[in-house]
Amino acid sequence: MTLAYIALGANLGKPLLALRAAVAGLADLGEVCRVSRLYRTAPVGGPPGQPDYLNAVAVLNTTLSPLALLDSLQALEAQAGRTRTVRWEARTLDLDLLLYGQEVLASDRLTVPHPLAWERGFVLAPLADVAPELTHPVTGETVLAALKRTAGLDHPALEQAGWDC
Repeated sequence: MTLAYIALGANLGKPLLALRAAVAGLADLGEVCRVSRLYRTAPVGGPPGQPDYLNAVAVLNTTLSPLALLDSLQALEAQAGRTRTVRWEARTLDLDLLLYGQEVLASDRLTVPHPLAWERGFVLAPLADVAPELTHPVTGETVLAALKRTAGLDHPALEQAGWDC
């Protein structure tokens, strides 16, 4: 079994329902150990005029290999109506494999740890909810230290939102 850290995001359709369904779908891939609080964040990059995202992080204990997990995450995205036409476009569901244990992987399909995770407040804030002392397998920096370095705990673009909103 390996602990995988998965970022969840959505900003089209019914994002809260999409994230709830994604967590339920993750349970079919292993044991969902923890899920962060939910955050409402402004879009980063991509086409202008996108609605805000809802973001969270889930911790999954799984027997799936990294590529099998990636395939399963992409299948969950497709079930939620995800399309891929423009980079960083609005989406019904986005599931990113942030970390797979302490493994370091680089292929044409998958890079782990996620190459931008330690630079993005919208990933680091929910990741800090579930694993603040988790370390980056290459740099050794903790999630909490990265959050303080990149955005601080009071980043203005991050607003906590309840799972019941």
